[in-house]
Amino acid sequence: MVRPLSKKGWAQSLALASRLNAHSPVALLSSRYVRCHQTLEPLAEMLELPISHHDALIEGARFEDTLELLSNVSNLSVLCSHGDVIPATIDALVRRGMEMQGEPDWRKAATFVLHREGDQYVSAQCWPPPGI
Repeated sequence: MVRPLSKKGWAQSLALASRLNAHSPVALLSSRYVRCHQTLEPLAEMLELPISHHDALIEGARFEDTLELLSNVSNLSVLCSHGDVIPATIDALVRRGMEMQGEPDWRKAATFVLHREGDQYVSAQCWPPPGI
């Protein structure tokens, strides 16, 4: 919970912020763990948006809780979670009919872009981690 980002992690968070800023996010949601919060800090500063913490994004969260959170977020929301929650959630969405375009990348700082129609997530693509 208290491990901060490494120097490489900060560089990646700045690169992600630049890339995500171009998509005009409207909300930032994070695990309360320091690394996730810090990952979104550069983007929060660029957008002048607060970062909301959600237990459905913490390490060890049940994918069902994460799916419920996803069903309630605004389009163009950015969520930051952990290496156990993200794969379980993506796998659950695929089982529910979401098409994964290309292979998922499970490395730190990889970004999943989810597309939905109405209440249904229909497709996703994965951006590789920024090359730092």
